[in-house]
Amino acid sequence: MKKIISLLLVLVLMLALFVGCKSNEGEKSDLKLALVVAGQFGDRSFYDSSKEGVDRLAKDLGIQVTTIECNNENHSNQMKNAADKADVVVCVGWEFFDIATVAPQYPDVKWIWIDNATEEPVPNVLNITYAQNEGSYLAGYIAAAMSKTGVVGAVGGEDQPVINDFIVGYKQGAAAYNADIKVVTNYANSYDDPAKGKECALALADQKADVIFQIASAAGDGVFEAAKERGIYAIGVDSDQKYINPDVIICSMKKEVGNSIYEAVKSLAGGDASRWGTTWVADMSNGYVGIGYGSDSMTQQVPAEVKTAVEELAQKIVSGEIKVDTTR
Repeated sequence: MKKIISLLLVLVLMLALFVGCKSNEGEKSDLKLALVVAGQFGDRSFYDSSKEGVDRLAKDLGIQVTTIECNNENHSNQMKNAADKADVVVCVGWEFFDIATVAPQYPDVKWIWIDNATEEPVPNVLNITYAQNEGSYLAGYIAAAMSKTGVVGAVGGEDQPVINDFIVGYKQGAAAYNADIKVVTNYANSYDDPAKGKECALALADQKADVIFQIASAAGDGVFEAAKERGIYAIGVDSDQKYINPDVIICSMKKEVGNSIYEAVKSLAGGDASRWGTTWVADMSNGYVGIGYGSDSMTQQVPAEVKTAVEELAQKIVSGEIKVDTTR
């Protein structure tokens, strides 16, 4: 009889644990979130990464998600439109600089500003910036290692601090591999016009650049097209873009925008709002910045020894042994 009672107690305990686990897995949030992007989706990098993050929040936590594309205009009005119907507003792009004056008008709304930071802390705003200079250092090292001409390039979306933060790291990393490397750059003055990106990349190829880093969102698709035409290599940005053309794109500098949004909002849904009123730097040490080479099934141009060297450089950056230049 005692054995039967003991067995029943064990079964009851196991059932309670099982039900508890299922209950935790099924927990849902009643938060409403609005994702507002400065440009438009479809870039397969910066903006699409943010959408992937909020889509996972909807799937995993049941958060109600709406999206707004500003198409490069009316940023302030669209922020207000979002705040009128959401508990959390995520603004993606430096263009939302009015957030410091708009957010205080909606004190009950939690705001996240991606890729920039307010000059002074705002209690209901979480700024998320990224150490893109660190990841770009590694991209520059790879570019120099893969170059046969001794010239590598970069196409930026525009001449502004965040884009230039990529470029200074890229130049430093390239020089770490080859002190005599030449780095040529220009700006598409667009984040959504592939034709301008292609024109810029072709101009760099005319200067003998045989590896070109695209830092121009959807305009960077034109960089990939130019690389294919000229038989040279390209480096993707923000997301692992190798799948777009595995024969041309040798790697990508990843900036995990979607994952950082997911982590911040998941914490908030769990009752932790401690990050708000601060600036969170997503960098190499916390896994939000790095290099992606696509899947193992894709063509791998970067030799194993270069990948190993890149891993060692990443460790040195995290430890502080290597200080990467920055525009911040």
